[in-house]
Amino acid sequence: MNKVVLISDSFKHSLSSIEICSVMENAVLSVYPNCKVIKIPVSDGGEGLSDCFLSIFKGQKQSVITVDPFGNGITSTYALLDDGTAVIELAASCGLRLVRQKLDPSTASTFGFGKVIRHAIEAGAKKIILGVGDSATNDAGTGLASALGVRFYDQNGNQFVPNGGTLGKIADISISDIIKGIDKIAFSTLCDVKNPLYGTNGAAYVFGRQKGADNEMIAMLDRNLRSYSHFLKNKYGFSTEYEGAGAAGGTTIATKLFLNSQIKRGINTVLEMVDFASVIKNADVVFTGEGRLDKQSFQGKVIDGIANYTAEAMIPLIALVGQISGIKATDYPKGLTAVYPLLDVIVDLDQAIKDTAINMMNTMIRICKDWDKAPCQ
Repeated sequence: MNKVVLISDSFKHSLSSIEICSVMENAVLSVYPNCKVIKIPVSDGGEGLSDCFLSIFKGQKQSVITVDPFGNGITSTYALLDDGTAVIELAASCGLRLVRQKLDPSTASTFGFGKVIRHAIEAGAKKIILGVGDSATNDAGTGLASALGVRFYDQNGNQFVPNGGTLGKIADISISDIIKGIDKIAFSTLCDVKNPLYGTNGAAYVFGRQKGADNEMIAMLDRNLRSYSHFLKNKYGFSTEYEGAGAAGGTTIATKLFLNSQIKRGINTVLEMVDFASVIKNADVVFTGEGRLDKQSFQGKVIDGIANYTAEAMIPLIALVGQISGIKATDYPKGLTAVYPLLDVIVDLDQAIKDTAINMMNTMIRICKDWDKAPCQ
């Protein structure tokens, strides 16, 4: 190997994308000490997005006092790049990892995410990239909007901050008090799912259970999302019928409606910004990784986005994964050459997570040592 590109997502509850790329690099150089190694830690919009941007582009991490999904005070962070771009991830203020002991998407709010966005606006950000993965919320971003000055009213004219359980009560909206200057900022919202806002494939039915909802709550959340969607359509002519409307409990609804944000695939945006087509030129192989490889992995997520480039460039793409679930080799997208699980045998999940780094190192070394004999086999 003369040139290798390492570009991995994080492994949830284990290693960050930056840590994964470092382990991969050490493994490659232990076998090919003179190999040129290029590391690109990435995120598709979830946890670790701002750190990934700071590892690639020049900038500083900003600290903000905000609230978690249930109104408890926390300190969150975002990246402010030297070119004036702010990179803000919802996971750092409204993510599942912050509220593991209290999951309730009927009362969880994106208000804290909005407070962080407000801080970036007041700090003079010229462009804002929002990552909306790993949310604990289902409020269609109404909390976010409220933090930016949008006012929601019920049928009696009472102002309130909606959540997943009260979206259906919205009877009127006012943007007269929205933060000044917001219309001069270019917003992009990065998400990694294509789900609609409501229905059997929507935000509540697909993602509600992992956020703590039971069957009864899921049905209620879906009714409220449907009600809010019809309200927006009938009163303001705003359609929620677009790909990714159900991302992060419908948070993209608020970013599109109130921030005029473009909705983009997270991995595609990162790959474009780093000019990935040029980066992989003349590479012998591209290595990537993901904690769990399943059918969703090939629906706009990290591996899927990378495979589009490697297929075009005819460069081998090898994925190292913690777990393979419900797919076989014939399901792989064009451009994905081979997949290697970190373990050949089933072990305790907690132990597997704990041993991710050593298992990653050993698997990478094995692949590298066998490369000249039978690459990608």
